[in-house]
Amino acid sequence: MRRVLRLAPGAAVVLVDGVGTEYRARIKEFNRSFALVEILSRRQNVRLARRTLGVAMIKGWRMDFVVEKAAELGAAEFWPLHCARSVVREAGAERVQRWRRLAVAAAKQCLSPFVMEIIPACSFGQFLEQTRGAELAAICRQGAPPLGILARRHARAAAVVACGPEGDFTGEELESAARAGFVATGLGPYRLRSETAALAALSVLADAADTPIAPGARP
Repeated sequence: MRRVLRLAPGAAVVLVDGVGTEYRARIKEFNRSFALVEILSRRQNVRLARRTLGVAMIKGWRMDFVVEKAAELGAAEFWPLHCARSVVREAGAERVQRWRRLAVAAAKQCLSPFVMEIIPACSFGQFLEQTRGAELAAICRQGAPPLGILARRHARAAAVVACGPEGDFTGEELESAARAGFVATGLGPYRLRSETAALAALSVLADAADTPIAPGARP
């Protein structure tokens, strides 16, 4: 606040706790290692649409990028997945902790009252089992009907979206997803990188949730 934003005592600030509470406050004074603030008001936020994103683990910085941007786009849960064609097979404790730090930093950047939860890496089958019963469950697949159509029918629903690895999901994985209630949906005519597909899917869900429904129209 002091070094980057150049705020001075008396300036108004907003504090968030990561689990839904937002505080309006005013800076009282700066110490060498902390700021003392006065809380003026408190507001409890409710998450309007819970979005869960399952992404097959991808190499290097690209997975970090997906985690950060998924948090900025309002995902509630992020599931790193081991899929049959995944190139990356392991996610150590240090890497998971890094993803959690990225999620916290993204929440601060966006002034989001919620911090995205990073679920420990698991198999695709475990992901399907744990997310079974979601109001809207979609698995991204090239050539499938647009996700936007399905998203607008369930604009305020809790949504789960799965995005595959570089080599895409196998036929067996797609069949397992269908048995678990997932619907195949598309994100346009072109083949997308894993990280692009994940963020495009979240953007479509966010747009559907924020688009008002015309009077008399069927959601």
